[in-house]
Amino acid sequence: MDLVGEAGNGRDAVQLFRQLQPDVTLMDLRMPEMDGINAVKQICSEFPQAKIIALTSFDGDQDIYRALDAGVRGYLLKESVHTEVLVAIRSVYAGKQLISQDASERLSTFSHNESLTPKEVEVLMFVAQGLSNKEIASQLGKAAGTVKIHVQNILEKLGASDRTHAVTIAAQRGIIHV
Repeated sequence: MDLVGEAGNGRDAVQLFRQLQPDVTLMDLRMPEMDGINAVKQICSEFPQAKIIALTSFDGDQDIYRALDAGVRGYLLKESVHTEVLVAIRSVYAGKQLISQDASERLSTFSHNESLTPKEVEVLMFVAQGLSNKEIASQLGKAAGTVKIHVQNILEKLGASDRTHAVTIAAQRGIIHV
């Protein structure tokens, strides 16, 4: 195996992929300028056969779903040992999909159907910033009662006891990043 390129941000990763068209790409999901998810989406839209493995510290189920939806064919956590990375590269190169055992266990813990709507995620981001329902309503141009309903739905979907608990769960699952 030969390392043919290395990028420090998502935009450079896309540009390098265009130039080098590597057999397999390891992509971090957290990068400056353009995150890994958007870089994967852009690469896969231009090169549908791209073989990309997410190698990341993000272990939330929603992070994994977003990466898979973007087009990654493998998902490894950075804590993976050297041999796991090599096995993943060889497997993805051979056309297989590989998700680390840790990531698979994380996915099996939650139902993908429990996902928050985009508006609920937006409300939750404001909750994470410490805003009240009234302040969130002002930001969104909505009634405070509408925000209250969104917050109740968020608590129910996440199985959270209160707003702080909801933010904690959402951060752990990769729904939001604080």
